[in-house]
Amino acid sequence: MRFVDLFSGAGLFSCGFVQQGFSPILAVDLSGDAIASYQRNVAPVGRCGSVSDLERLPECEVLIAGPPCQGFSTLGRRDPLDERNALAFEVVRLAATNPPDVVVIENVPPFLRSAAWLQIRNGLIALGYDVVPWELDASDYGTPQYRRRSFTIASRVGTPEIPKPASAMVPARTVLSRPVDPDDALHRWPAPTPLAEGRMRLIPTGGDKRDLMRAAPDLCPPSWRQVGCQATDVWGRIDPDKPANTLRCAFQNPSKGRYIHPTANRVISLREGARLQGVPDAWHFVGRNYPVARQIGNGVPVPLAKAVAGSIRQLLVNNVDAAA
Repeated sequence: MRFVDLFSGAGLFSCGFVQQGFSPILAVDLSGDAIASYQRNVAPVGRCGSVSDLERLPECEVLIAGPPCQGFSTLGRRDPLDERNALAFEVVRLAATNPPDVVVIENVPPFLRSAAWLQIRNGLIALGYDVVPWELDASDYGTPQYRRRSFTIASRVGTPEIPKPASAMVPARTVLSRPVDPDDALHRWPAPTPLAEGRMRLIPTGGDKRDLMRAAPDLCPPSWRQVGCQATDVWGRIDPDKPANTLRCAFQNPSKGRYIHPTANRVISLREGARLQGVPDAWHFVGRNYPVARQIGNGVPVPLAKAVAGSIRQLLVNNVDAAA
């Protein structure tokens, strides 16, 4: 069962499909570092460049794609005129050149309520696909992280069953308490300034900037009081007994979310961030700190990707059995 990955990033979405027995034949992404990571960890089928430059889809059973989400995300401006939104239409264009059995488009949940999604759905229906949307949380599928994502499933061979959730959620401590190889090059984080470290020391387990504002207002900038109750997760310490909050690309910046280690006075390392995304420790990402953090934070959690791939695999197997 062959698949193509558009907007592949470093290959976390692909990894879930590989774990279900699929074989990647092409991955395309604009980031040279991300493609280098894909080549190293998934398969040597990566191509650095724009999806728009791809003229025809290779022969494959499945097309997966994670087009840019900035124009749809609640963390951004949700600008319907964001030029990156148009890249999602490339999926329909390429599917029309050599239609695979199944197309899977991953994005943020608001994508499903956008005008762009309606156009894409209608375009896929015009190609003979049945289209169903899923909204899934990675924490329900064995990922030690809360992360809601949407999946648009277009199929010409029947309707796949939505993946069944795991029996229990996985807390962050499951991966953050495991020792990391001291020689692991990804076990690195920005050294905190004396002010940052002083703040971290006063933030309890599961706490955040609100605890710091009560305990040491002299360590807090005036802007925190002006913002009030907004952005409460910033300068937050991970609660080890729950799945971590959604990992963003800037997870090594404590002002961007709840990314302080449960017990140490530092943000989580790149390796620890990768673990929260379900990435195997055998993976090694290519690039400097922030590009690597982007590759990790932009990816689909591997356990969630595997659950989606499992449903697609079962659909294709059932189709082959029915044809026989």
